[in-house]
Amino acid sequence: MGKHVAVLLGGWSAEREVSLRSGKACADALERKGYRVTRVDVTRDIARVLSELKPDVALNMLHGRPGEDGVLQGMLEILGIPYSHSGVLASAVAMHKEMAKNQLRAAGVPVAEGVVASRFEAAKKHLLEPPYVIKPVAEGSSVGVFLVVEGQEHPPQELFREDWSFGEQVLCEKYIAGKELTCAVLGDKALDVIEIVPTVRFYDYEAKYAAGGSKHELPARILPFVYQEVRRLAVLAHSALGCRGVSRADFRYDDRVEGTGGLFCLEVNTQPGMTETSLVPELAAHAGITFEELVQWMVEDASLNR
Repeated sequence: MGKHVAVLLGGWSAEREVSLRSGKACADALERKGYRVTRVDVTRDIARVLSELKPDVALNMLHGRPGEDGVLQGMLEILGIPYSHSGVLASAVAMHKEMAKNQLRAAGVPVAEGVVASRFEAAKKHLLEPPYVIKPVAEGSSVGVFLVVEGQEHPPQELFREDWSFGEQVLCEKYIAGKELTCAVLGDKALDVIEIVPTVRFYDYEAKYAAGGSKHELPARILPFVYQEVRRLAVLAHSALGCRGVSRADFRYDDRVEGTGGLFCLEVNTQPGMTETSLVPELAAHAGITFEELVQWMVEDASLNR
């Protein structure tokens, strides 16, 4: 048998379901490749489970906390288990939208202007001129996101809710009209660019994962020099945050602005989805990399001190 790989999936974040699907797809692929695979649904006793299991490698398929924010990575460093994706610092910074934007801006990656405030301040009055977007500072995958449109009298009152579970700080960010683009980075190379065309008004968590919620144009129908700039910026963002393994950078592109002036990086995902319908496997396939080869690459790329 090949290496013993623990595929870490599930967890307790808002993105548990997608993580289960990503993890299952990857575990199945690794078994087809001849690896010895243990599927581990991550609970609070994950350190004990892994110390007993002693796998050769951990393939991290968690989305959201604690798999995406550096916490799990720190634990794997302590246990001495080589793991996939980004290390402690890059994961923590990328997950914190404000810190990530500061790093990206400093490296020359264009980001949308915005302001961070408590959710109560953001609910009381418009902190930016509409249209703008409100998103939790430290959540993944479009959960808890609101679009505030022109003419809207006051911000979303959901922000006042007692059972609000997306953290006390929110980022209000200028809404960039235009196209939604995404580009994956594998190691230090950019793959191609997909345009995500929503079939609903706003590309939210549901549209992202539901069948028919969005169409993927691959390659994206944008001018060649813009296409290459998206790829360049994806690699620049990956290295600016210190990412490792696979990452995916999401962009907005307002094509009414001349040149590439309408291009902004929204965020870098250090734990992008890996279901069969996910963007990264689709981009890899377009580059001639099968799903099995992609997952195998991630396992073979695993290390400590990432």
